[in-house]
Amino acid sequence: MHHVSSPSILYFGTPVVVISTLNEDGTSNLAPISSVFWLGYRCMIGLSAQSKTTENLLRARECVLNLPSVDQAAGVDRLALTTGSDPVPPGKASRGYQHESDKWRRSGFTPLPSNLVDTPRIYECPVQLEASLVAIHPIGADAGAANIRILSFELKILRVHLHESILADDRPNHVDPDKWRPLIMSFQQFYGLGERVHSSALAQVPEHLYRTADAELAAPR
Repeated sequence: MHHVSSPSILYFGTPVVVISTLNEDGTSNLAPISSVFWLGYRCMIGLSAQSKTTENLLRARECVLNLPSVDQAAGVDRLALTTGSDPVPPGKASRGYQHESDKWRRSGFTPLPSNLVDTPRIYECPVQLEASLVAIHPIGADAGAANIRILSFELKILRVHLHESILADDRPNHVDPDKWRPLIMSFQQFYGLGERVHSSALAQVPEHLYRTADAELAAPR
C-alpha cells in the first residue's frame, strides 16, 4: 500500500559530481553535488544561490564536472560540510558547514590541467567533463524573488576525458557500463551500482545515432 508522505528531500538516487571552479585569486574550488542530469552534450546542475561554486561559475562561466567512481567515496566525503565561502552563509552554517580554502588538500585529490578551460580536472576521477556556462534559471521564482535559494545552470560540454579502465574494448568512444561504477547519492548516503538486472531495448539503438552538433564540436582534433 502506498502512503501520502512528505520527505524533506527527494534524492532518490543520482550520480555524484565534484565540480571544480576558479576562485577570483586564480586558485580553484571543489564542491560535491548530486543535483545533475545530462541531455546530449548539455548538462543541468542545481546549486545554492549563495555558494562559492555559484559565485565562481557566474564570474568565470566555466567549470569541470568530475564524476567519481565508488573508489573515490572517501575523498568526496572529506569535502562534505565544507564551503569555499568566507564567511560561511547562514543557511550552511546552520547545517554545520565550515570554511575551507584548500579543498584539494582537504580531499586528497590531485589537480590536472584541462585542455579547453582554465579550471583544473580531478586526476583521480574516471570521468572529467570540461564545460562552459550557457544559461541560468532561478528555481522557485513563482514563489517570489525573495524565495529564490537555488539556481539551475545549463552547461555545454566542451571536452570529455574518460579513463581507459572504463572504456569498452577497442571502442574509445564507448563507456562499458559493466566497468563503470559511479558513486551514487541516495537520501544523503553513498551507494554504488550493482549488477545489471535486465536487458534493455534501448541498448539496440546504435550510440552514434544520438550524436549531436555539440558532440562533434567537443571531439578532439
